[in-house]
Amino acid sequence: MTSDHIPGRPTAPRRMAGYKPLDTPPGVPASDPRPPASSPSAATPSDSQATVDAPVTAKTAARADTSTKPPAAAAPPARKRRMGSTAPALSEAPSVAETPADAAASTPTAVQMAPAATRKEGSPKTRMGSAPASTPAAGPSAAPTPAGAGAATRAQGTGTPAAGGTVQAPTALPRWVKPVGIVAGLLVLAATVVLGARWLRTLEGVQQFIATYDGHGSQPGSAPEGIPSWLGWQHFLNMFFIVLIIRTGLQVRTERKPPGYWTPKKNSFFAPKGNSPKKVSLTQWLHQCLDVLWVVNGLVFVVLLFATGQWMRIVPTHWDAIPNMLSAAVQYASLDWPSENGWVHYNALQVMAYFVTVFIAAPLAVLSGMRFSTWWPEKADRLNKAYPVEWARAVHFPVMLYFVGFTIVHIFLVFFTGALRNLNHMYTSRDVVDWWGLVVLLASLATVTGAWFLAQPLFTTPIATRMGKVTK
Repeated sequence: MTSDHIPGRPTAPRRMAGYKPLDTPPGVPASDPRPPASSPSAATPSDSQATVDAPVTAKTAARADTSTKPPAAAAPPARKRRMGSTAPALSEAPSVAETPADAAASTPTAVQMAPAATRKEGSPKTRMGSAPASTPAAGPSAAPTPAGAGAATRAQGTGTPAAGGTVQAPTALPRWVKPVGIVAGLLVLAATVVLGARWLRTLEGVQQFIATYDGHGSQPGSAPEGIPSWLGWQHFLNMFFIVLIIRTGLQVRTERKPPGYWTPKKNSFFAPKGNSPKKVSLTQWLHQCLDVLWVVNGLVFVVLLFATGQWMRIVPTHWDAIPNMLSAAVQYASLDWPSENGWVHYNALQVMAYFVTVFIAAPLAVLSGMRFSTWWPEKADRLNKAYPVEWARAVHFPVMLYFVGFTIVHIFLVFFTGALRNLNHMYTSRDVVDWWGLVVLLASLATVTGAWFLAQPLFTTPIATRMGKVTK
């Protein structure tokens, strides 16, 4: 017996040069045999070295304690462990409270230890000397999560974490936000244009330009004066059809489940030779019928324009129309309307707007709409290759937007440049200022509103049934 040995006290390990013996745990006799090297539960040399160099810390003990010890029960007796094991005994875990950072850092280890904690104590994997379940696996995935990393990860997402860790989708904005934003943007743009035009009119060069070109281009001397009655009827019918066409066109573009389907009868006008009967939605069928009526009305309008000479009032016939258009645009934008008399002569900007609407926008709408219709030939490969359907789609919707914009500007100018006189020109074919034009306008609006209401499957299905087969 050596002089440093005291009975009843464990023998302290001796440190010799170049040799580091394994530490004998408290409570284990010094004569306890060490497990053989071939035992699966024995620690590797690197584990033994790590055990000697890195003593058990409060954090490590707390991890093992929180994963194995019941929260409200007394700690079980300390288990004996074999020499060389890296897992501390339960009795060795000091009761030291963790800091929040330590608790966050120990979360992955606690998760990894959960399966081992639920095993029975008598199972082979939990007996003395077994490999501890709390040993983190090698690799990046075993690294503990730093404190605050979870909050940073949630901050990078678009949702808000709810109770239980569920990420909620971001709250959608109310539906009125987008329309209000568009209207506000348009008002800001309009105010900018008005202020810019009024500033331009203070410049001497712009004032001389407006004095030279008052906004009215040259017109042939043989151009007729006044608006005939047939033109008033054509104006009403054109408004009637174009409003319903825009309504049904938007429905065709946005509806997901049509109210029904329509199939034309064989060898009828709607199923010409060479085409098999095509099944289309009731909305598209109504849209095509309105297109046909609008085209027929337009053809009658164009024929009467050239038959009566009214075309000279809406077709630019001289190059001075371009500077007069610019002059009229500046005058309109500055809210100082140009002097005009639509009964005799439209200004250059009106002439160009009517010309584009009648002779450019309307034909484009017809040609692009024909490409989608049931009358387009199916087996004309060369024609389909020369006129792809993608071109028609790229033209048809912008043309519809042009008609909407033209209608809005047209109504605005009618009411703000002499409403009663302009309405009599359009609806009663008289150059007077009274209320009859407004009365006829209100009656026409009531008719359009009634047609808008009647353009529903409940009322259109009986008509569609007479022209083909309707299925739901």
